Parts: sequence; structure tokens; C-alpha cells
Amino acid sequence: MALLERLLLFLFVFFISCFTRSQGGINFPLDFWNVSGLSPPEKYQTITVDQSGQGNYTTIQAAIDAIPSGNMQWICIYVKTGTYNEKVKIPRDKPMIYLKGGGKRKTSVVWNSHNSIERDPTFISEADEVVVKSITFINSYNYPLGSNHNPIMPAVAAKISGDKSAFYRCGFMGVQDTLWDDSGRHYFKLCSIRGAVDFIMGSGQSIYERCTISVIAGFLSPQPGFITAQSRDAASDPNGFVFKDCNVIGNGTTYLGRPWRGHARVLFYNSTLSDIVVPQGWLDGDFIGTTMKDLVFAEEGCRGGGSSLSGRAWWETRLSKEEIRRLTSMSYVR
Repeated sequence: MALLERLLLFLFVFFISCFTRSQGGINFPLDFWNVSGLSPPEKYQTITVDQSGQGNYTTIQAAIDAIPSGNMQWICIYVKTGTYNEKVKIPRDKPMIYLKGGGKRKTSVVWNSHNSIERDPTFISEADEVVVKSITFINSYNYPLGSNHNPIMPAVAAKISGDKSAFYRCGFMGVQDTLWDDSGRHYFKLCSIRGAVDFIMGSGQSIYERCTISVIAGFLSPQPGFITAQSRDAASDPNGFVFKDCNVIGNGTTYLGRPWRGHARVLFYNSTLSDIVVPQGWLDGDFIGTTMKDLVFAEEGCRGGGSSLSGRAWWETRLSKEEIRRLTSMSYVR
């Protein structure tokens, strides 16, 4: 074979290895296109991360760093199974990344830090149009409980700030401030989120569908934990947390939420609430100087030992059917 022919064959094989059609190989979750309103790509580049050296890179951050600033083509970073002890950041200028692991019980990103909730989360996603699937993010500063003698302090496992981001079959593990759902429209499906204090927080405009909310507040006894700390600033702001067909389990006792800002909005819809949920359900905003009438804390169609509304805070919001339909529709995050 002539040298030129061998070169052309090499380039062809290289091209095929770098690009894979969306119909096969490492597929995008179909729900993302329904949520985002975007069209699925016919093909996209795939970068493989493998700690053993059998991929393109051995760390996730190295793969992200290799993507050019201003990228406008979908790129899949396929992370093979293993525990990656690194801090990972997708910067604002690198949208259209699909980060896929080998399974949320098989692929994990672990980091130990708590000095700054802004700078030290295990995973930071600032870019728009990011999809993450089958990876667990852990801040090991004080997780698992009892693994060290560190005090309980905010230690963020993931901070999500980009718009139109989706997470499928992911895990988020920590104790306090586990998942910082900071800003933007987000969709979480079949995810596991674990913590004790304010462990889903922020001002994201987000739907959590069929997620497992795992409370580990037993060590706080007799004090309860808090699942959410939502931070909507004004009644005109569109953001809020919607938990749809979710399952709240765990140990100890917990409130469904308390406000981080004066117009916090949280809805638990058609979800199973175990008896760890305290009868009052919600804590008001006295500690941040807000009034109860400005908060939107609501439940609709829930079941389980912690779902009774008879002992709920008298100021819990009763949403109209129209408002519930609006908040639970995929159009809320589109």
C-alpha cells in the first residue's frame, strides 16, 4: 500500500474513532431534547477518560481542558469506571458537553474541601447545555459520617450554574449543602441526593423527577435536618424547586425545607414522604427576616408516613391546579 493510501486510511479510522452517531455507542438521554428544546446531534466527538491510561486522558479535568473555548459542537467525555480523586470544573465558555460515567455506583468523583462554597465544590458546572449521566459526586470533607473527625460545615459536592443542564442517574453525596442548584433551568431524573442540612439549595429553576432524597440527619438528634434551602429573591423570579414523583427516605427527622431567601419556592408533588418528615413540614423565615406570606412552600398528592397535612405549618401554600400544572410541566424548565 502506498504511503498516501496508508495515511488516508489512518485518518479515516481516526475520524471514525473520534465521532459516533447518536443512534449507537454512547447515546444521549432522550429526555434532554424534550426539556431543552434543542435538536439531537447526528454525530459528536467522544473523548475517553481512563485512569489506567487506555483512553485519551487519565483525568476528567484534563479532558475538559482539551476542549476549545467557545466550543459549539457536542462533545462526549466518557469516563470509565473508577474513583476519580479530583476537583472538576466545566467553565462557562465550554458549553455542549455530555459527561457520561460507567454507572453512578461505578464511577465517582471525590474531593475533600470546605473552605469556600464558591470555589471548592467537588464538581462545578458553569456552562450552558451540559448533560451528565451515571456519575456520583462526593464531597468527602465529612462524608461518610464518622469517616473522620471534621466538624459539620458546608461542603458542596456539586454546584450547577449553567442554563439548560440535565442530570440522569447521578449521585450527589455530602452532609451540608450537598447540591448547590445555583441558577439556570435544570432537570434531574433518577438521581440520588444525600445529606442532612440544607442539602439541596440555591435559586435554580429545577424539576427533580423520580429522584431519591436520602436524609442522614440521625446524628443531629434531637434536632431535625433540612432538605431544601431555596433562594428565590422576589415573587417575580421564575425559579423554584419541584420534586415530582420523588422518594424521601432516611434516618433522624427532617423538615422539607426552610428559606435561604425571602421568596423561596418549593413544591413536593406526587411524592412519597417517609415518617422522618416532621409534622410541621416547613420552617419559616424568621431567621432571615422574611415573612411567611412571601414563601411558597407547597405539597400536592403526596403519600407516606410523613405526608399528612393535618399538622403542617398553617402558612403552607395551597397552589391552584393551574399553578401546579405549570410548575410540574416540562415547559417549566424549557
